[in-house]
Amino acid sequence: MADRIQKVLAAAGIGSRRSIDGLIKAGRVRVNDRVAQPGDRLNPHDRVSIDRRRVTLGSMPPGATGARPKVLAYYKPQGEICTSADPQGRRTVFAGLPKLKRGRWISIGRLDINTSGLLLFTDDGVLADRLMHPRNQVEREYAVRVSGHATEEQLQVLRKGVELKDGTARFNAISRGAGQGRNRWYKVVITEGRNREVRRLWESQGLAVNRLIRIRYGSCNLPRSRRPGQFWELGREEIDALLSL
Repeated sequence: MADRIQKVLAAAGIGSRRSIDGLIKAGRVRVNDRVAQPGDRLNPHDRVSIDRRRVTLGSMPPGATGARPKVLAYYKPQGEICTSADPQGRRTVFAGLPKLKRGRWISIGRLDINTSGLLLFTDDGVLADRLMHPRNQVEREYAVRVSGHATEEQLQVLRKGVELKDGTARFNAISRGAGQGRNRWYKVVITEGRNREVRRLWESQGLAVNRLIRIRYGSCNLPRSRRPGQFWELGREEIDALLSL
């Protein structure tokens, strides 16, 4: 049966549905030698190419065939960037990942260069898209060290919502952690992955973040035993928990 082009290409490991939609709108995807449209549906016999390179729809990753997808966890250190290549020659999060026999690793969300912590990768584009999309309200939890002391009034504002340049944002939960003197630790939860969202929320209250670590993505936690630069493959139960989200 025909299915939406974004879903089929995401399942084939090309990228998230959002990124594929961008390729289609830019006119870089062709179906049967014509420029694809966002509403197109694909059949198994259709010929698809991206930038004139043929895409083999039959080469599906495990998640697209009904088997459990692969999910890799990585403790990202500060200083690495979340792209596959960098013109400035900076190290990327993909540099040390194990090779796949087929398909490729897709990053589930991003962390900015100065943020460390849990980063997930999968070979299943559909799973990546579902875990990233705001409509699914998948929680991301961070440990944040703030320069300065937030008042209870400021915390209430951050819980209720702050108007940023790209719309209203808020913390779904905030809890106080350890700290004394100038620096204080907090734990915060968000359900979106906007650029520098955690930092910008604190900055809206005149408070600067000087340390930011993602400690949880959905049902997956960052183990205390892990160190920056380490990666590990999630087990059956952990992957099933992510799929249930």
